[in-house]
Amino acid sequence: MLHNKSHKTLQLAAPSELGPVTAEEAQLLEKLDLSRLPRHVAVIMDGNGRWAQKRHLPRIAGHRSGTQSARTTIETCARLKLEALTLYAFSVENWRRPKTEIDFLMQLLREYLRKEMPLLQKNNIRMRFLGRIDELPAGVQNDVRDAMEKTANNKGMVLCVALNYGGRAEIVDALNAILTERNGHGTSEKVTEEQLSRHLYTEGLPDPDLLIRTSGEMRVSNFLLWQIAYAEIFVTETLWPDFNRARLLEALLEFQKRERRYGGIREGESSDEKPARAAGH
Repeated sequence: MLHNKSHKTLQLAAPSELGPVTAEEAQLLEKLDLSRLPRHVAVIMDGNGRWAQKRHLPRIAGHRSGTQSARTTIETCARLKLEALTLYAFSVENWRRPKTEIDFLMQLLREYLRKEMPLLQKNNIRMRFLGRIDELPAGVQNDVRDAMEKTANNKGMVLCVALNYGGRAEIVDALNAILTERNGHGTSEKVTEEQLSRHLYTEGLPDPDLLIRTSGEMRVSNFLLWQIAYAEIFVTETLWPDFNRARLLEALLEFQKRERRYGGIREGESSDEKPARAAGH
């Protein structure tokens, strides 16, 4: 697994740090409380294929257009001083796609890392990659390690790219790491949540507070299954290539409307009252 050191909470952002904004973005920013932003946002970037299909374009056109949405999301979250952003780029299930599409996605990732490195450095972003990186093509592995090395000393937002990632695979890898660690010690202690957390790909980062899914699909698709146990989920019908800064600000505003109880009850609510939402939400 590829891990970096833990990350400290950042200072608050000012609206001016976003630079020029549209009238819609300005209205959304007025409503946003910058002192109550999520520490960690995770995004399932879905809808590239449907976006292309609607325009009678090949699927790869949707993937390429989606890189601009990724750029906007990364830069905005960094300037808002979020602690971490995780983007779901390629799942372990995505190997089932046509080889031509897989090859394009791998090439697009390598191209993106080279092209966007100045942006990452300018915004003081540190990169991490979550997943079974050692199963990727050699060239992709080299570029991944190079991106991590080049940004290792940055102190701003941690950008995690989930690549060859699966939530179940991550838990299996964590348990196997624990077994390897215990091998020969003859311990019979039970595995704890804290111990397993230390062996996940996201070790050292806070769990996501907000999970955003584009394209309207109502599922988590094997993404950060352990970490999103108490995340607020925001689903938008917007397809990923159309997901701009205003749509991101809308998601952050919706997050601030949620009451996060972590399985508890509302303040002032007696324990025999029925909660307004299902337990754990």
